[in-house]
Amino acid sequence: MAENYEIKNSFRIGQSEVVFGVDEHSENPFFCGFCEKENLIVMVRERYTKCMVGNDYIGMLELFADRVKQLTEKVRAEWAKITVPREPITPDMCYPNDYDKSIVDKVVAIKKTVFRPEYQSADRQLVYVTGGNGAKGNPHGRACFCKNLYTGEELRYERYEVEGVVKPECTPEWAKERLAEIQKQIQAEKQAQRREER
Repeated sequence: MAENYEIKNSFRIGQSEVVFGVDEHSENPFFCGFCEKENLIVMVRERYTKCMVGNDYIGMLELFADRVKQLTEKVRAEWAKITVPREPITPDMCYPNDYDKSIVDKVVAIKKTVFRPEYQSADRQLVYVTGGNGAKGNPHGRACFCKNLYTGEELRYERYEVEGVVKPECTPEWAKERLAEIQKQIQAEKQAQRREER
């Protein structure tokens, strides 16, 4: 629900979601807006922006369709900025996710299904595991702390979201180069920390 409007249709792509709602008792029974969801510890809070209401069903549906098109164009523009091949990493390109073994300091692929269809590609999937209780052999937790190989962003995934350690022959060249940079950066940070502790 968005106030009195029951959400009948929604479409999520990229970082946004467009929603279409109906309130049959209103003089403007049709609603269209963007929905942002914030995950809180106990609930999900929704915030609606750029909301429009009206009594022209077809006109409001056209607005809904136009906004979906805007979002798809935005995602296509994001894709155009990616400088590496976008092919996904598939299960056959990985060793099985063996919970008996540590995945710390390994390049792993996150399962495609963790991501929405527009983000099911190697630039999102490939990460370097830096720690977390879930990353250890015979883990007592689920958290795996990682660095995305393409963006360098620090992320957290659950161990069950890991497809497996990527086979060396299946690791893209760009990922090998980026891994070397990340390892060098981590080593430099550790050395700087040791100097500070002296």
